[in-house]
Amino acid sequence: MTLRIAIDGPSGAGKSTLARRLASHLDLPYIDTGAMYRAVGLEATRRGCVSAQELTDMVSELDLAVVSDPSDFRVLLAGLDVTGELRSTDVSMRASEVAQVPAVRSWLVERQRAIASDGAVLEGRDIGSEVLPDAELKLFITADESVRIQRRAVQLGDGCEATLAREIRERDRRDSQRKASPLVVPEGAVVIDTGHDNEDGSFARILEALDQALKTR
Repeated sequence: MTLRIAIDGPSGAGKSTLARRLASHLDLPYIDTGAMYRAVGLEATRRGCVSAQELTDMVSELDLAVVSDPSDFRVLLAGLDVTGELRSTDVSMRASEVAQVPAVRSWLVERQRAIASDGAVLEGRDIGSEVLPDAELKLFITADESVRIQRRAVQLGDGCEATLAREIRERDRRDSQRKASPLVVPEGAVVIDTGHDNEDGSFARILEALDQALKTR
């Protein structure tokens, strides 16, 4: 059976760590769809593309590929590895902006579905609701805002939590209020709150959810 797992949730909830671990555990490809949006945002910044039409024209000719190894996920633009450039705050905010353009989302969703056709773990913000609404398992990874802010500060090595708080709140607002595929808890998704558990505990609950999902198939 083809196994497609959709993992959604806001920034800092721990979904990337858990998605990578699950993909490794199941020996499945792993796709960080947010990194694909960040790559589009990075290229848009490089080219100076701002309007929806400019972004639409850009993606129509964009050479974007991914290496789906959960232990070494990478994003390539025109064959060049840009993964190391994708985690800055500026690129993340630019990704949130380009994600509001329906044509950009459609272009990326088509590619994400193709990658997942033979089975994969995909994580992002619209996987269970838009990319793979018929996934064999849908998870929504979340945590309180304060927990997510602290985690992002550790991840980025940035001690200014006030700045991170503003950025996360703005990202949450954009993702949840955008017209094109907003961040929601997908129908049928299992909600995993990581705020009061360690990684092993959260992963154990994911495996329980997977076991239950497979039993009902």
